[in-house]
Amino acid sequence: MDEKFVSRQNLNFLLFEVFETDKLSHHEYFSEFNKDTLDMVLRTSYIMAERMMRPYLREMDKNPPVYKDGEVHVNPAVKEFIRKCGEIGFIAAPFPAEDGGQQLPRTIVNACNYMFSAANYSLSVYPGLTSGAANLILNFASKELKDYYLPKMFSGEWQGTMALTEPDAGSSLSDVKTKAIRTEEGFFKIKGQKIFISAGTHDAVDNVIHLMLARIEGAPAGVKGISLFVVPKLRGDGRGGLEPNDLFCGGIEHKLGYRGSPITQLHIGENGECRGWLVGEENLGLTYMFRMMNEERINVGIGATGIASAAYYDSLKYATERKQGRLPGNKNPESPQCGIIEHTDIKRMLLFQRAVTEGSLSLALQVSYYLDQMNICGTEEKERYDLLTEFLTPIVKSYPSEKGILSTSAGVQILGGYGLCEDFNLELYYRDARIHPIHEGTTGIQGQDILGRKATMKKGAALKLFIREITLCIDEAKNYPELSSYADKLSDALDLFIKTSESLFILASQGKTEEFLSDATLYLEMAGTIAIAWQWLLQGITAVKGLEKNDELFFINFYSAKIHTMKYFFRYELPAVETLAKILTDGGHLTTGVSADIFID
Repeated sequence: MDEKFVSRQNLNFLLFEVFETDKLSHHEYFSEFNKDTLDMVLRTSYIMAERMMRPYLREMDKNPPVYKDGEVHVNPAVKEFIRKCGEIGFIAAPFPAEDGGQQLPRTIVNACNYMFSAANYSLSVYPGLTSGAANLILNFASKELKDYYLPKMFSGEWQGTMALTEPDAGSSLSDVKTKAIRTEEGFFKIKGQKIFISAGTHDAVDNVIHLMLARIEGAPAGVKGISLFVVPKLRGDGRGGLEPNDLFCGGIEHKLGYRGSPITQLHIGENGECRGWLVGEENLGLTYMFRMMNEERINVGIGATGIASAAYYDSLKYATERKQGRLPGNKNPESPQCGIIEHTDIKRMLLFQRAVTEGSLSLALQVSYYLDQMNICGTEEKERYDLLTEFLTPIVKSYPSEKGILSTSAGVQILGGYGLCEDFNLELYYRDARIHPIHEGTTGIQGQDILGRKATMKKGAALKLFIREITLCIDEAKNYPELSSYADKLSDALDLFIKTSESLFILASQGKTEEFLSDATLYLEMAGTIAIAWQWLLQGITAVKGLEKNDELFFINFYSAKIHTMKYFFRYELPAVETLAKILTDGGHLTTGVSADIFID
C-alpha cells in the first residue's frame, strides 16, 4: 500500500454525492466553478500537499523554529508553501472577486485545508491564519487599511495573526489589559503583552500583521470596552518602505507537538512607539474578532480531522503489513501467522478511526455547505443557515478535536510498541493532535457556548433548526429498508437530546445558572455524537443510492464499506447518548457548590 494520508475517493463522495457541491455553479456567484474546475482545484491542492508539505512532516517536527535575537527562524519549506498559496490565489480564494478573491466555495476551500492538515498540520496553519486575519480587515476595516494590507497578505508576502491571549487574560477576554492610547495622527499607540500567538513572527515573510484586541483608555470595563486594531510588526515609513513598529518577540514556546509553527510571546510598545490602527468602531472589537474566531474554530476541527485521517491510513498500512498471531480457531502453532488486520480488535479500532474521521469531515463540509448557501440565498434562508452554522461551530471544533485524540490513540495501539517509536508517524500525530481541544477556545468553553448561548439564542431557533435538519434526514432514511432501523435509533437519541435540553432549560429559567452550565461539556459531547450520527445516516442514504446505480466492484466495495462504518457508529458510539442524558438530568450536580478543599490532600 502506498503512503496515504487522505482518501480522495471519500472526498469526492462527500463533495459531489452527499453535498453536490458542483451544483453551486448553477448560481451566478459560483458560476465560474463547474465540476471540472473544482476537480482541478482539488487535484492541485492534493499535489501541493503530497509534494510540498508531506516530505517535511518529520523534519519540521525534529527541527522546530529557532528563536534568536528577537527573530524566529522557520524551515525554508514554510516560505515556499506560503508563497505558492499566494501565487495560486489560495489565501484569498473564498473572498469576493471584487475584493481580490476567487469566490471559491468554502466547501472546496475547507476540503483543500483538510488535505493540507493531513499532509503536514504545522505547515498548513500559516496561510490559514493570514486568510482569517485578512477576512477581518476585508469586512470591518477602512478602505485605506484594506488597500494597504490585503494585497501583500493575499500574495503570501505578509503573515496575518490573531492576537488575543495575554498572561492574565487567557480565555477570559473581558480581562484584556493591552492599552490603546489616542493620538491626533490617525493611529493609536499600543502597549501591552500577548502570548501564545501562532506564527506571531518568523523569517518566511516580510512582515507580520496582527489583528489585536486592546482597550482604549477610558473605555468601559469588561468585553464592552474592547476594540480591534491592525498592529503590524513593521509599519509604513511614509516613503514606500517599512520601519520597526516597537513590537518585539520575547521568545517562543517549546511544545509537546505542533512544533513546526512558532507560538510566540509579544512585547508591544515598550518604547511607547507601537502604532495600531482601529478596525471598525470603538468597543466592538470582540464582536468583530468572533468572526475570525468562529472561522478559526471550524479550521481547528478540520485540522484535527486531517491529523486523524493521516493516523488512520498509517494504522491501516501497518495493520495490512504486520504479521502476528493466529485467529482463535487456529490451534496449529506451526501454521503461518496472520496479518493483524484479521484480528477482530484491530478491526474494531480501525472502524473507530474511520468512523470518527469520515464523520467529522462530513460535518465540517456540512457547515461549509451552509456558509456557501449564505452567498446565494435570500434573507430568510440566509438567517436559517447562519443559525445552523452558529449552533454547529462548537461541535465542528470540539468533536474531531476530542475524538481525534482517541482515534489517533487507537492508531498508536494498533502499532503496539512501534506506536511510541519515531520510526513511525503515529507518535507525531498523537502529539500534534493534543493542541486542538485547547486552540481557539477550550472544549469547556465550547460547551458553555453551545448550551449557554447557541441552544437558547433567539428563543431556541438555532436548536430547533438543528433538530429539524436531523429529522428530515431520519424521514428520508426510513424510505430505505436497509436504513430504517438506524433511522429509528437516531430518532430515539434525538428525542433524548430534546428532553435533556428542556430539562436543562428549566434550571436556567429558575436562575440556577451554575447548575445549568455545570456539565455543559457533556451536553456538547451529546450534541456532537448526535450530529455525527446524522452525518453517517446522510452518508448511508447516499451509499444505498450509489449501490442501486453502480455495478462496478470498486464502487460496490466503497459504498458497502460506508454502510458498514455507519453501522459501527450506531452500535458503538451512539449509545453514549443515553448515559450522557442520565448524567445531565439526574440532578446530581457534583461539581457545583463543592469546596476546592476536596482536591487537596
